[in-house]
Amino acid sequence: MWQEMKNKVLEGKGLTREEAFALAGWPPKKLAELLALARQVREHFVGNEVELCSIINARSGLCSEDCRFCAQSSRYKTGAESYPLIGPEKALEKARRVEAAGARRFALVTSGRSIGGRDFERVLEIYRVLRAETRLELCASLGIIDQDKAQRLREVGVTTYHHNLETSRSYFPNICTTHTFAERVATIRAAQSAGLEVCSGGIIGLGETMADRLEMVLELRELGVNSIPVNILNPIPGTPLAGQKPLPVEEILKTLALFRLIMPGAIIRLCGGREPALGERQREALEVAINGLMIGNYLTTRGNEIQKDLDMIAAAGLRLAAGG
Repeated sequence: MWQEMKNKVLEGKGLTREEAFALAGWPPKKLAELLALARQVREHFVGNEVELCSIINARSGLCSEDCRFCAQSSRYKTGAESYPLIGPEKALEKARRVEAAGARRFALVTSGRSIGGRDFERVLEIYRVLRAETRLELCASLGIIDQDKAQRLREVGVTTYHHNLETSRSYFPNICTTHTFAERVATIRAAQSAGLEVCSGGIIGLGETMADRLEMVLELRELGVNSIPVNILNPIPGTPLAGQKPLPVEEILKTLALFRLIMPGAIIRLCGGREPALGERQREALEVAINGLMIGNYLTTRGNEIQKDLDMIAAAGLRLAAGG
């Protein structure tokens, strides 16, 4: 059965639900074999290139939603900074900095359930400036939107909409009650209908099971999503998940390997929380399964110094993707 699965995945056919669950049940002593296959699959389908992306927290805090992991929810006392939508000058400054470092993609991320009115018009203007002044692929993460807003984003140069599922459909009510999993799926479909690519993944370490993680990725595959950011919970004091126990490094690596075997040709991006969760083993994650890396700071937490990430990529024998 193992050899049949290896052959199948190397032909580009991702694991079925049953196969993925079977491998998830493998004992720790077989982890090395699983990681070796994931590395072989990564090398075969996506080569040794890593695509860099970066974000800017374009509107911070005062969010009405109750996502249990989020420092920006107005329901929790976290000390996270709150400010209105930034101007184009600040966005362009960071965009130029990360582009010079090798980033290929750049996204504005805004807090809140959605965006509308004057703020949405101002976001469109920022994207016009970024399109004129940089060569970056432009991405947007503005919460729940409809097809009309997605179409308008596309018209000003946005190519990709980011909207995480966060976790499995069944576990989602445990982390958010102010909007539904179905609303997140509807946003993904609205973006796709407008001609945007979609980047969607989630956070591991929320208290979910391995089965929940696999269900999330299998649903993303059904939705036709080919860019999957993986965040690792960085517990924020003041949030309901502040005391959540960290995942063992081996479980994180196993999760990433299974994601790669389910989605052999996808861009699997390692994003927020990787530094405290993986430490020096971030390089191992790159070698095993990852071909996308978010650089710079995140929304409310700091990331590695960019040069440190570039050195890590080189040490892993990888190179920046063309255009990055």
